[in-house]
Amino acid sequence: MLIDGYDTLLLDLDGVVYLGRHAVPGAPEALEAARGRGARLAYVTNNASRTPAAIAAHLRELGVPAGAADVVTSAQAAARVVAERVPPGSNVLIVGGTGLRLAVRDRGLRPVSTALEAPAAVVQGIAPGLSYGLLAEGALAVRQGALFVASNRDGTMPTDRGELPGNGSMVRVIAAATGVEPVYAGKPDPPLHRESVLRTGARRPLVVGDRLDTDIEGAMKAGVDGLVVLTGVATPLDLLTAAPEHRPTYLAEGLSALLEPYPEVREGACGGWRARWVDDVLRLEGDGSRIDGLRAACDAAWARAGQGRVEEDAIKQVLDRIG
Repeated sequence: MLIDGYDTLLLDLDGVVYLGRHAVPGAPEALEAARGRGARLAYVTNNASRTPAAIAAHLRELGVPAGAADVVTSAQAAARVVAERVPPGSNVLIVGGTGLRLAVRDRGLRPVSTALEAPAAVVQGIAPGLSYGLLAEGALAVRQGALFVASNRDGTMPTDRGELPGNGSMVRVIAAATGVEPVYAGKPDPPLHRESVLRTGARRPLVVGDRLDTDIEGAMKAGVDGLVVLTGVATPLDLLTAAPEHRPTYLAEGLSALLEPYPEVREGACGGWRARWVDDVLRLEGDGSRIDGLRAACDAAWARAGQGRVEEDAIKQVLDRIG
């Protein structure tokens, strides 16, 4: 089974474990089975607004095995970044929500809300109702020399209503006003992966996600294997045209693949499929499961692209075959 090669799963949440308010079909059962085989489960999220306890409670409501200690947030990673760079007990201006405030306090730092309190650092994370006044205080503190740390660089965040501005978009307010770029803590930057490994003691982690530019790029930067599932954001087109830093070790329809042997993928062949280039067009021949066809096609596309990317026009026949 794929899971048997790893001691810890570093799992993204939205698009992998749940979609909005509902569990991804089959995800709770797959995770329970993975835990039964001895894997440590860690839920790793760029969300800095909610506390680990609140996230764990939501997961349990969905039937997913989780405790607060199993959740690792970008708020925790950001708080560690600050704590390693400023004196203990320093004032830290929080431009964000409760999750960020508690994470900073847990590191022995003092959360504050105004630049008048001479904070040593400003930490920003997305939160409902984030106000102009708080952004302005953050800008004032950064101009006064405070360290600027952001929980993540996500430009958007998924919601039931569609994609809304994420923390990366809001960070631009302070960055534009001060000319100072923040230190980023969340995926794909290294601090959140480091936080996850430190908290879990992982020696052979597998990063599991649905985004190539956060989950998989983060795994690549950390030098560990990554599994992308097709239950969230990533599409076959995204995978076939992926840049080198966005190419996962494994592709799967969902988390149930953790409990199955991973098939051999070699020279554009997987299962009953064979992908080959004909006159600069990638053609997929044969029959079998959709995911094996995609695995074969990605292998051939990435080999052809090398350090570049294939053009969309070159893989249209593959997309027609696998949907």
